[in-house]
Amino acid sequence: MPAPKTMEDLAKLAGVSKITVSRALRDSPLVTQETRDKVRQIASEQGYRLNVSARNLRMRRSYSVAVVVEMTPVKGRPMSDPYPLELLGGITQELTTAGYSVVLTSKQLLDTAPVQGADGMILLGQGSHGEAVHALQKTGLPLVVWGAPEPGGDYIVVGSDNRAGGVSAAQRFIDLGRRKLVFLGDVDHAEVQERCAGFIDALGGQGTVHIMRPKAFTFEAGFDCISSLLKKKGPVFDGVFAASDSLAMGAIRALAEKNMRVPESVSVIGYDDTPSAASFVPPLTSVHQYLRDGGVLLAKKMLGLIESQPVQSEMLPTMLMVRQT
Repeated sequence: MPAPKTMEDLAKLAGVSKITVSRALRDSPLVTQETRDKVRQIASEQGYRLNVSARNLRMRRSYSVAVVVEMTPVKGRPMSDPYPLELLGGITQELTTAGYSVVLTSKQLLDTAPVQGADGMILLGQGSHGEAVHALQKTGLPLVVWGAPEPGGDYIVVGSDNRAGGVSAAQRFIDLGRRKLVFLGDVDHAEVQERCAGFIDALGGQGTVHIMRPKAFTFEAGFDCISSLLKKKGPVFDGVFAASDSLAMGAIRALAEKNMRVPESVSVIGYDDTPSAASFVPPLTSVHQYLRDGGVLLAKKMLGLIESQPVQSEMLPTMLMVRQT
């Protein structure tokens, strides 16, 4: 029986380098499609199979990255929402192109073998008081987080400029002459805290802000908060800035049930600019986040950490999408 072909053998037959063969077999974009097809054809003819386990053992890498989703899916906030789905799309695109597999998991499963064997971790969401970050830091693996920078934080963060998002919402309310405002969001989360801080700072005393802290980021939570506020104090506000589109839509429903028209009586601004924001009735004004770009950037930062390259935190811009609320 002839000896099995090696990567060196394939390189000689294809007239390319060993590293080119390796990249071609991993479908790397660093190699032209023509060369990839040629190398794969020769490998097939020679009966060659890439021994991934042996390669990983030799490189002391698993060529996998664990993506940990902090949020707990609930009926009003499923995993199929743009957050985190668009982030996951960007992450997967970038990592698989670089030859890495993606291990999708939750913070409750950090002790499993696929997660412990990963070359690094990407965390989507810091959790209340940053508790999810602290849990992952204990693993000692390279870590990149989607969220907002925290004072004293010693980890790499990629996120939206949440403070700027809050500023844009405040400026919109000022332009509309709204002065008695409600902020709807759990400020124990770093991202939400930044949105609220930017919102209040930009008002500069030109309006009052009543902060309400819903138990979740869902339609139901937004409905319950505004319903309870109307029951206690009546229609004493003329603007609502919600930390998510779902919260904003729930708030609008609560207002409608009390015959308070949006935007005639109360203006409402959401956050995330989900596809449902544009199709909602009335179409929801919302702060847009570039989530897919954020996912790509998270993956690039992680690859940099794995390769021991200098990496810094980075914030993406936001944009207020003005519609009819």
